[in-house]
Amino acid sequence: MTGSSACLSLPERRKMNFRLFARSLAEASPPGSVSTRVISRSGGSVHAGRGFCTSTQPSRDVTLFEHDRTGFFRFLSAFCGGQFVFWTYLSHFAYTELKDTGGAKGGARGPATTTGLAGMWSFEMNLGSNSWRYGFTLGCLTVGAGIIGLGALFCRRSVSKVVLHRGGRMVTVCTQSPLGPGRGRTMTVPLSQVACHAHRQESPSFIPLRIKGYRLYFLLDKEGTVNNARLFDITVGAYRSI
Repeated sequence: MTGSSACLSLPERRKMNFRLFARSLAEASPPGSVSTRVISRSGGSVHAGRGFCTSTQPSRDVTLFEHDRTGFFRFLSAFCGGQFVFWTYLSHFAYTELKDTGGAKGGARGPATTTGLAGMWSFEMNLGSNSWRYGFTLGCLTVGAGIIGLGALFCRRSVSKVVLHRGGRMVTVCTQSPLGPGRGRTMTVPLSQVACHAHRQESPSFIPLRIKGYRLYFLLDKEGTVNNARLFDITVGAYRSI
């Protein structure tokens, strides 16, 4: 650090470092490309160079993101299927095997069943009554169907590949599938209908991708490969109001 820069205050040193960084970008970028600007924290803008040359309108299809997790989703499908079978069997057992302990033939009352808890939580219950039997059966079916639904939703919202087509106007988003790569859902939409509501470097584990016409987000796993980070950031990874 030189003597003149050592006398500067911390905000001034940050501003100087930012200008040096922008100048280095301008010198390193190739000529003839589209000029861009870097927005400083103070609100001003500095021309950072001519970085993204021909990037927004590629001459061929470009795979921006890819991540194959077929093995994981096969395991997830097997787990969800096993849980559904278990909860379905439990609901069948509750519906057919729970016996009414509220009374017996001839009006004699059977042994009372209590919760075994103390205080206000201790009360008698008849697990074979219609309310308990139907409620327990419906609850088991709901849990099993919920696990299947969440697994299918996560699979259909996890992205395996993002392709920017030639010309930069259309984007294809492919989702994961336990059947293998390329067997999931494929959506081709205009680039103007795709937006990321969080920068890829700010998201801890998944990059939320929004597509117009779909209520929930699509998820890009950060363990995947971003083949062209600059092109991704200014096309699919850019924030748009959709």
